[in-house]
Amino acid sequence: MHLRGRLKSGADGEGASSTPGGRTEFAVTSTLEKVLPGSGRIAVTTRIPDVAPGQWEVVATPVRPAPAGAPSPWMEVRDPLLPRAATSGRTAFSPFVGALAPGVRLGAWPALVGTGFVLALVLQSILARQVGLAGPRLFLLTVIASALGLAGAKLYYLLTHRREGRSPVTQGLSVQGFVITTVATLVAGTFLLDLPLGTSLDVTAPGLLLAMAVGRLGCLFGGCCVGRPTSSRWGVWSSDRRVGVRRIPVQLLESGFSAALGALALLAVLTAPGVGSGLVLVATVAAYVLGRQVLFPLRSIPRATAHGRVVSLVAAAVALVASLGPLLLG
Repeated sequence: MHLRGRLKSGADGEGASSTPGGRTEFAVTSTLEKVLPGSGRIAVTTRIPDVAPGQWEVVATPVRPAPAGAPSPWMEVRDPLLPRAATSGRTAFSPFVGALAPGVRLGAWPALVGTGFVLALVLQSILARQVGLAGPRLFLLTVIASALGLAGAKLYYLLTHRREGRSPVTQGLSVQGFVITTVATLVAGTFLLDLPLGTSLDVTAPGLLLAMAVGRLGCLFGGCCVGRPTSSRWGVWSSDRRVGVRRIPVQLLESGFSAALGALALLAVLTAPGVGSGLVLVATVAAYVLGRQVLFPLRSIPRATAHGRVVSLVAAAVALVASLGPLLLG
């Protein structure tokens, strides 16, 4: 798709000739490779940085590669199903533009992740009260652990996605880094606050899985962690903030899986003979890692390491098997 834009009027209402602060015209070509037949309608989002603020007129022309020796590398596609289109619109603040695309809801990710966090705290407080734990101290520890977990999620993502070349501020977060940092902080904090380690971890497990279940819905509406394009009728139309197309709903699958694990963890806390050993958290986190690695090939994001998935699968399976026996038998 070839896009041409021209500034119609500046942010102050003056004409393009009197508007400083960036380009007043642009011409870019946005390409899309490996279109899957039968995947339905496709929306491609192209962002144009470093342009003058104001009202713009944009014309989009479908193009295809021109034959060898042609004066231009692209030629217009003349197809009634792919007509030329024109529109107008205003420039916007760059961080917001980077989060906008068809099918993406601005603010959905922080809203749903925050909702999951609140629900997790509520569930943890209820369970802590039932087993006689010092609720306020565990509450404070969990808030601190979660804050450090966000920092760990950012650091983990930066270490495993060094080739992206984006600003650290706009790069994503990794749930693995969050879980590792949060659990490590909880373990250390229980000793400092004189809380029973095993019981504190076990009453935290159901809420942790519930929070991840709700947070994954934020990924779906926020345009991250997307699945591969598919032509299946079970696909869900969603965007990775650049290409909107029917995709494998991997966020929904992981959300449902996390919710099921959270329910099992809650049942275990209420009924299992081995509660208080910390094995509820170990078993549910191991099961979550196992399921996440099974689902990972369905995502459109390539693996950052060559053998990380196999190592994670084996380690999670061993931890799950080793924790289930003592947990169920007491």
